[in-house]
Amino acid sequence: MISKVKLIQTSVFAILIAGLLAACSTPPTRGPGYRSGAGGSPSSYSSSIASFSAVSWQALPGWQEDDLTQAWPAWLKSCQALQKRTTQINWRSVCSQTAGISSQNNQAIRRYFESNFQAYEIRNSAGSDTGMITGYYEPVMNGSLTRTSIYNIPLYSYPKAWRQSKPNPAPTRAELISSGVLQGSEIAWVQDPVAAAFMQIQGSGKIRLDDGRILRLGFAGTNDQPFKSFAQWLLDRKEITRGEASMQGISQWAKRNPNQVNEMLNANPRFVFFKELPGNVDASLGPDGALGVPLTSERSIAIDLQAMPLGAPVFLSTTKAASNQPLQKLVMAQDTGKAIVGGVRADYYWGSGEAAGEMAGRMKQNGNMWLLLPR
Repeated sequence: MISKVKLIQTSVFAILIAGLLAACSTPPTRGPGYRSGAGGSPSSYSSSIASFSAVSWQALPGWQEDDLTQAWPAWLKSCQALQKRTTQINWRSVCSQTAGISSQNNQAIRRYFESNFQAYEIRNSAGSDTGMITGYYEPVMNGSLTRTSIYNIPLYSYPKAWRQSKPNPAPTRAELISSGVLQGSEIAWVQDPVAAAFMQIQGSGKIRLDDGRILRLGFAGTNDQPFKSFAQWLLDRKEITRGEASMQGISQWAKRNPNQVNEMLNANPRFVFFKELPGNVDASLGPDGALGVPLTSERSIAIDLQAMPLGAPVFLSTTKAASNQPLQKLVMAQDTGKAIVGGVRADYYWGSGEAAGEMAGRMKQNGNMWLLLPR
């Protein structure tokens, strides 16, 4: 992970669940006309942890059925960032070809990708073409800029005392909260301590204020302590089953055991601080990913930067959370995360709010991925 923000900021669900649950779906089926190795591997890009084999467009299951008008805005955002970068890949040329293509013309968009890109099957270093696909989202919570009887759980900005001299080693979560150093650094107040902890791990979120305004919070730093999963803490104590090791299962446990919530949260010594983001940003936009552009619901993914280039189009074939319903879409590699490791590995951005959280919290599927590179 080599991004300035997502190097530290990680997907809550990938960390909480990865390694705890068995994969819950069978590998997706291949598209008609599948053939591996057609045309060899790309000359403009290579990876130390993944291999690439050119395939025909017919090899991508669901490619013809995907509504690419939904992916087009995400690709244009990638182009905004890619055209400013100097890389071995000729993004400028393919991005310049987007001019004049109607965002509502599905067939024109499909012709654009088929004419300007080559699809490459991705395999892990061990040779497998199947990997794990998890999900993440942006929390949205009700809250207040001042403490009230309802909103009494603080979210903190980076401590002023640490800006000049940060303690080494930095205190754990429990030590930090009891030390008093955070007093005066409250940036907002929310109601649910577990939801606040999930937002800390996620690294960003939105606070819906009583007057209807949306406060956007972004990642501002940590206490430099390692992350430890409180899902694992609950499992070790047999407080939950593996099937309950999700955001929903943990939240339900917390409601049943309010007196043990703080002990559970302190099992993770890591603490995340926030900063207020510009208020003139459209509230419907997702948080900025590692590429520096807002994420697009169900069209952005986080990837391993050792596996593929940031910003690239990727075709994803997996299934929806805890089901066998196909999820086959063109997505953009616009983010990274510490838990996203491997060639065939992605964290799928579901969007903002409770419904997105429901999907993301349960997603741990098998999947296949194809990297699209300029011809």
